[in-house]
Amino acid sequence: MTPASTDRIAKQFKFEQPKLPTVVVNFQGGRVISDAGLSLIAEIDRKLQITSQLAQCFKDYRKPNRVDHSIKDLITQRIYGLIMGYEDLNDHEKLRHDPMFALALGKKIGLEQQQKILAGKSTLNRLEHCPEDVEQGGDNRYHKIGHSPEQIESLFVKLFLESYSKEPQQIILDLDVTDDLVHGNQEQVFFNTYYGGYCYAPLYIFCGKHLLAAKLRPSNVDPAFGALSEIQRVIKQIRQKWQNVEILVRGDSAYSRENIMDWCESQARVDYVFGLAQNSRLIQMAMKTKERARIEFEQKLSTVVSFLETVFKPDEQLPRLASDLIDNSIWYKSLDYQTRESWSQSRRVVCKVEYGAKAAKIRFVVTSLAPNKVPPSQLYKQKYCQRGEIENRFKEQQLELFSDRTSTHTFAGNQLRLWFSSLAYVLMNALRQKCLAKTEFQNATVGTIRTKLLKLGALITVTTRRILIAITSSCPYKHIFAIAHKRLKMLSNTA
Repeated sequence: MTPASTDRIAKQFKFEQPKLPTVVVNFQGGRVISDAGLSLIAEIDRKLQITSQLAQCFKDYRKPNRVDHSIKDLITQRIYGLIMGYEDLNDHEKLRHDPMFALALGKKIGLEQQQKILAGKSTLNRLEHCPEDVEQGGDNRYHKIGHSPEQIESLFVKLFLESYSKEPQQIILDLDVTDDLVHGNQEQVFFNTYYGGYCYAPLYIFCGKHLLAAKLRPSNVDPAFGALSEIQRVIKQIRQKWQNVEILVRGDSAYSRENIMDWCESQARVDYVFGLAQNSRLIQMAMKTKERARIEFEQKLSTVVSFLETVFKPDEQLPRLASDLIDNSIWYKSLDYQTRESWSQSRRVVCKVEYGAKAAKIRFVVTSLAPNKVPPSQLYKQKYCQRGEIENRFKEQQLELFSDRTSTHTFAGNQLRLWFSSLAYVLMNALRQKCLAKTEFQNATVGTIRTKLLKLGALITVTTRRILIAITSSCPYKHIFAIAHKRLKMLSNTA
């Protein structure tokens, strides 16, 4: 049985190494922390009021005389924990003693043996405990904190709009679905054959690296389920501030649906480009383009083979070797296409034909952009192919900010966890955009920024006049920390 007391722990530990002095290890280093970079996060949050705005979306039904931790403090502590890599509520049983987290939340720290400063796991759990009567907190014994989903959803778009100093000329909204595998008896969890497991299928909307929507959905629904309503909600809120911005909605073939395309076509300065699943009619319409690509490739191949035959002895392997030396022939073509039943009108479809030694690959996209505005090759390469960048945002969300930690029983509770992770991403992206631009971290992932700039060892010394956080002298990124601090000082307060 492990002793409950630390009295039996040795005062020091010796490690003998050949040809080196004895290494002595003890636990008398003082108040040492490992998250000194959290000071940057706390400062940019104070400037932009991100967690404060999220706290305004919650309602507190607790009795004021029994409250030790405000809703803002609970939310801030939870989100800062995700940013610093602490995914589980159980981690906060230790973090409640952490002086760096206390300072980040604006708490006073003093003696090392003082009482616990921050909230523990049980108190934080009240944020995420969402029974069916989620808004009946006044009558519920355990659930005393409610939230407004509509206000939280609106907040993400508001923060996106505030991140711009002036109205842009054009923005691109990427929408896509990812899988969120679960391992329990959560509400609205189903087996999805495509992803090969029991999961949720959250829908995201990004604009570049800015997150605008994160909608948790069961995995037994159509991939485009709820996409139109989310697009309408987001664009409506954008239009309230930016009346003239051109909006391009982009997605894969799951979103080339009549209702989505028809709505975009009915809106001023809203266009779309979606992937389009191929069928026999589309393949037939692309045959002339395929033939041209074949002729071009074979001409290039013949030229290279003829050259090789002047250098090497003619051999059956020369055409294969020559095909490795030339690029595939790629042709683009605009088509005028309409389905027999599902589409209400004819639309522009762009086909891409790639012909090589192995086989021809044909892909299609459908768009509302006119040919004279965007030619076929530019549409496919510059407008559509960049859609794949959203996959990197999914990796940041799931692998580095734990958006897949949807392990509570209720669907509403898991949606709230997804929003906490999403707001943690918004806060980290704000640091990346506003403080790390034109540095080696300007395109770094959240995990890289956390490891190299936030997880810094330091010694805290508290006196009556100041609190000194002495970061290790061997920190290799102190110059970037200095740049980030300088830019934070220049950043104006949102409030």
